Amino acid sequence: MSTLRPGLHTRVRLSTSWRGGILLSLPRSDHGQRPRVHYVVLVSTPADVLAALIADDPTQPALTFYEDTPGDSFGERIELSRKVLGTWVAKAANALQEGLDAEPGTVVLLDVPAPHWRLAYWSLAIWSVGATLTLDASEGADVMITTSPDAGPAQDADEVIAVSLPALSRTFGSGLRTGVMDEAREIASFGDSFAAWDEAEPDETALVTDGQRTAYRDVVPSGATRSKAGRRPRVAITTTDPATCLHQMLQCWASLGSVVLVRGSQPSFSDARMRSEGVTALT
Repeated sequence: MSTLRPGLHTRVRLSTSWRGGILLSLPRSDHGQRPRVHYVVLVSTPADVLAALIADDPTQPALTFYEDTPGDSFGERIELSRKVLGTWVAKAANALQEGLDAEPGTVVLLDVPAPHWRLAYWSLAIWSVGATLTLDASEGADVMITTSPDAGPAQDADEVIAVSLPALSRTFGSGLRTGVMDEAREIASFGDSFAAWDEAEPDETALVTDGQRTAYRDVVPSGATRSKAGRRPRVAITTTDPATCLHQMLQCWASLGSVVLVRGSQPSFSDARMRSEGVTALT
């Protein structure tokens, strides 16, 4: 269990191994005074990154999503605070762990478009249970999370979760075959907090993409980033490559920043939405 212990420049270990640190500065009441109490949070896994975000300030935005792709959800703007992102991750992780017995060693094929807010919480959920997230359909998945539950790869997976992209979806729709979990219908029934039954070892595989395997000890990009003005990053992500999108989100969050995901267009700094969102970097 991740914990924070107050103290001046206290080093707090969140998991069995770590590669980087995040300095948090939080207020504490002390005899009528409110000195700043510093924490150095040592992160090694995506779950640690999420825990550090929430500990820093749960009310700050973790991600904002704009849907510019023509279709049922065109024009959507979704914003998730760090706390709300944590709730979505917890529900999804519980669906995997309690509903499908996912654990370290389980291979989960994530077939959700990038960039998308649903890609964000499902990836963090997979890593929260300690499973292997694969983007390669040829990997041979135990579980597949997909927007296309009738496609070929879904027929080969032991378990399938059908994902509907529109934010207000209450069901994937008719025609799902028996045994497929309808995320829109079922995810709300799972708990808002999550505790993993087991943790992945640092050398276990966290991510598979294009045949390349990345271990849990290496999946969180090293090196914090800041804008030129010294502010925490607010990064616009437009890449349609899921692996790149996951890397960019983790890198930004590991710097206690937030991401603006834009699907279906390539906005510039002159875009009114980017200005209003306070974007500090475009990728």
